[in-house]
Parts: sequence; C-alpha cells; structure tokens
Amino acid sequence: MTETDGGFRETGAVHIWHGRVRDRLPPSDLAVLADDELARARRAGGVPSAHYAGVRAAVRRVLGDHYLGLPPSAVRFGRHACPRCTDPAHGRPRVEHPATTLDFNLSRSGPYWLLAVTAGAKVGVDIERLDSAVGVADVALTEDERARMRGLVAPEQRQELFYRAWTRKEAVLKACGVGIFAELESLEASPADPGPVTMEYSESGIAGRWHVQDLALMPGLVGALAQDAGSVRPVVTGRTALPASR
Repeated sequence: MTETDGGFRETGAVHIWHGRVRDRLPPSDLAVLADDELARARRAGGVPSAHYAGVRAAVRRVLGDHYLGLPPSAVRFGRHACPRCTDPAHGRPRVEHPATTLDFNLSRSGPYWLLAVTAGAKVGVDIERLDSAVGVADVALTEDERARMRGLVAPEQRQELFYRAWTRKEAVLKACGVGIFAELESLEASPADPGPVTMEYSESGIAGRWHVQDLALMPGLVGALAQDAGSVRPVVTGRTALPASR
C-alpha cells in the first residue's frame, strides 16, 4: 500500500484532538475494536470498560477517517521497541497497518482523552483531571518544584502548579518512550514558567531536549504536548471529536 501521511508532508504540523466518551458502551464502539482491545474492555467491566472502549474507538475513527483513508476497524496498531530494553511489548505506540509516517500519542483520564498526530517526528501528550493528587508531590516533583509549591498559599495555585509539572513530565516521558517508569522527581518541568519550556531528559542510552507547551482544554482538565526541541512544529488545536453513536 502507498505510504500515507495525512498531508503532514506539506504542513509539518502537530494536530491536537480531544474529547469525552460516554459512560455506557455503544455496540458501535465494540464493532471497530481489535480482539486484544475487546478482551481488555471486557476485563475492565462497567464504566471503565465503556471509557476504554470508547477512547480506543475514537482514536481509530480519527486516524482512519481523517488521515489513513481506512475504515476504523482496519487500522492495526503495534509498538516501537522500548528504548531501554528493546522489548516492543511496552514501547511507544505506532500504526502497524497501513504503512505510514504518522506518529501519534494518546493520553486518557477517565472519559477524557487527548491525541496528538503528526508525521516523521516523535510527540508525547498527557491529560489529567484536577483532583487531590497533589499528595504525591514528594515522588513526582523535584526539590525546587516542591519548594515553589510550598510557597503558594492558595490551594488552587498549588494544585495548578502540581498538575502543570506532572503533565509536562508525562508528555516528555511518553515522547521518549519510557512512560512512567522513569523517576519523575529527577525531571525538571519549570511549572512556575507559563511556557512553552525546554525540558531535558537523559539516562543511559536515552537523551533529548523537548519543547513542551501546555494545552488549553475544557475546565477541570490539564494537558501538555512535548515535541523535539530541535525541530518545533506548529500546533493545530481545537480538533474536538464528540462521542459517536454509529
């Protein structure tokens, strides 16, 4: 099959999609999933099953309908080799079929999802719902970040700083392909800076500088995008995909 890049060869952009899925599971979502996705959805059960299946179906529809020119059910996913151990079981996701230069990265928080799509470059995204998770600051923030958070009086300011740091870190680690297996407290995210910021990640065999920007999403959600600092691309946001009931 002819290689497909969704027109990114001309635009060189990063497209940002986001949406919310239903708390119930439409049969139309199940109909487009692969066997392994169906199995995982059934193991989850209840509302988590509906969220997982809905997000996977939404991503298939975005990629298949808007970029690859295939029915959503025909898109086949795989993974790149892990940069740490070369095991493809937990590397960065990729489109295995059809042959394409597309790169994408997905993040989900309950029913909410965030997807970045580009071609010929690595991207990483993270989305989080604002809640009381600031309690994990000791294992997620650097010493300087914790000091800055302690200096804030208003709880909402502390929460904002924590989640800005968290999403930026996760976006970088997902772009690198190591996910949350890295130690967050060693990665500086400069959350007091409204950004964009340049973040550096380095460990044995993995190193890079990343351009990281916060994403404007709906109230109650925080998101971030990471891309290679050496070749920053324009970002097209606001591509909202609503739940489908086909």
